[in-house]
Amino acid sequence: MGANKETLGFQAEVKQLLNLMIHSLYSNKEIFLRELISNASDACDRLRFEALNNTALYGDESGNNAELKIRLSFDKAARTLTIADNGIGLSRDEAVEHLGTIAKSGTREFFSALTGDQARDAHLIGQFGVGFYSSYIVADKVTVISRRAGLEASQAVKWESAGEGEFTVEMIEKAERGTEVTLHLREGEDEFLSGWKLRQTVRKYSDHITLPILMKKEEWNQEKGEQITTEEDETVNQASALWARPKSEISDEQYKAFYKHVAHDFEDPLAYVHAKVEGKQEFTQLLYIPSKAPFDMLDRGARHGIKLYVRRVFIMDDAEQLMPVYMRFVRGIVDSNNLPLNVSREILQESRDIETIRGGCVKKILGLLEGLADSEDAAEKEKYAIFWKEFGRVLKEGTGEDFANKERIAKLLRFASTHLDTAEEVVSLDNYVSRMKEGQEKIYYVTAETFTAAKNSPHLEIFRKKGIEVLLLSDRVDEWVTGNLTEFGGKPLQSVAKGGLDLGKLEDASEKEETTKAADEYKDLLEKIKATLGDKVKEVRVTHRLTDSPSCLVADEHDLGGNLARILKAAGQKAPESKPILEINPKHPAVQRLKYEESRFDDWANLLLEQATLAEGGTLDDPAGFVKRINDLMLALSAR
Repeated sequence: MGANKETLGFQAEVKQLLNLMIHSLYSNKEIFLRELISNASDACDRLRFEALNNTALYGDESGNNAELKIRLSFDKAARTLTIADNGIGLSRDEAVEHLGTIAKSGTREFFSALTGDQARDAHLIGQFGVGFYSSYIVADKVTVISRRAGLEASQAVKWESAGEGEFTVEMIEKAERGTEVTLHLREGEDEFLSGWKLRQTVRKYSDHITLPILMKKEEWNQEKGEQITTEEDETVNQASALWARPKSEISDEQYKAFYKHVAHDFEDPLAYVHAKVEGKQEFTQLLYIPSKAPFDMLDRGARHGIKLYVRRVFIMDDAEQLMPVYMRFVRGIVDSNNLPLNVSREILQESRDIETIRGGCVKKILGLLEGLADSEDAAEKEKYAIFWKEFGRVLKEGTGEDFANKERIAKLLRFASTHLDTAEEVVSLDNYVSRMKEGQEKIYYVTAETFTAAKNSPHLEIFRKKGIEVLLLSDRVDEWVTGNLTEFGGKPLQSVAKGGLDLGKLEDASEKEETTKAADEYKDLLEKIKATLGDKVKEVRVTHRLTDSPSCLVADEHDLGGNLARILKAAGQKAPESKPILEINPKHPAVQRLKYEESRFDDWANLLLEQATLAEGGTLDDPAGFVKRINDLMLALSAR
């Protein structure tokens, strides 16, 4: 054993992933080649990008190593298959980090979602990304030899593992930069020791890789009666940028294969758009919407994005300036004809040209989504339903982030409502408006922590009685939506739990009269309750929102709603101080009883406030006091 050879353990998640790869993906095992070629292609792209600012990384340009390429070779006697590239390479520390651990946010949640059902788990892997570990589907040992660009020949690393819990790393000599991944094939995997099978697999999965994928040419030897490998190289893929070809020459299968490469996804995309924009700014865009959300979708800081090319030369991964944060689900490429080759992230931030490209990408994606949502075709409509389930929460963020497209985004939003009374978000604002009652001027909504709390909110009682539809909002992001989307199609959005309830023409004269009369009749009681509750409430007034409940809490028109205040508090942010308004229902027996109550008045008044707080999903400052009050009142009632 070499003096510098170390044995290290895999991170627990890697062990789980290896086990999963080997068993769940076996039926589609040839994808390992697609993944390793994609990784090799990415390594070459990264070298090209880093070398823009440091040409020394290319080393000796005159040598055989000048042109970036990927090479496949196999050794029948040793039963090995090698995928080599002359890209950026790995240092020792990078080999340990990238090949021994998974540094993805959401990793733990991913593994807790696994079921042991192989077909279902294979489906989940697609959301996580397959990658290097797919090698173990066909190999029982993998050797990686790599030298990072810019390091000395003696600073190369050899990483090796049988995929069973540990790996070894040692420093070795390697004459040229780049990486060689050698698979020691399992028994029964001899098909991957055939030049014909490898060529066929490359053409099926990796034809669109823009770098040449080389293999030694094979010729038929009449004397030996077999294929003989020659010393001559041949390129086995088209090696031309798929997006630069005319659309008519690209099949649906090729588009899907390219998506899997660019997104490192296992599933087909849900939809895609390919367009060439000409004019002052010339660029090509090939943009995809995945069919499954990755595990870190809700993490706004997660780096996803579009690959940026300039005249078919790769410039950078995750060019987040090309897509707003609320469209972080989009994958694909943009190839510009106008940007300089040495463009950096800093330049992108200030570039006018980038604004044009970004605006063009946003319009294309909104157009693609509108096409699905408004389609007469049931299959297309179903695609939009899938999109909404996976990415709706992210798209909602756009209502506050993209002022220019707010109307278009608003039309794409889907909500739950009292029309169906189910948690499914299928109601568009256009649907809602088309069902509005005659004389209804506002779009009503209620926000709550959960769908059940929204559906059972006491604030809905008068609306249910009158058959007025209310949107039931229970996503945290919904507070952001309603804060930014104040009207739709000229109709204001109105919270049913804010301000004085004005039903306008939906209220008949007799109801108005009744409320005014009750306010006079209960004036003394309202003052007495306010005196008891003190500064816990801003005001106590008679309600006409309630038909069954004794009381409810309402936020003043310009104050924070209770749900938003709780969300801010949970996030550790200081919410502006505001007191709720307590509304009481004069027709409820508990309120009528309070009118004549003397000895237990304070308890009853506090109960009305506490019940209303719980009904809207709030928490009590003194839960023990609440329980004691309830018990005392129950005992008092049973003693009668």
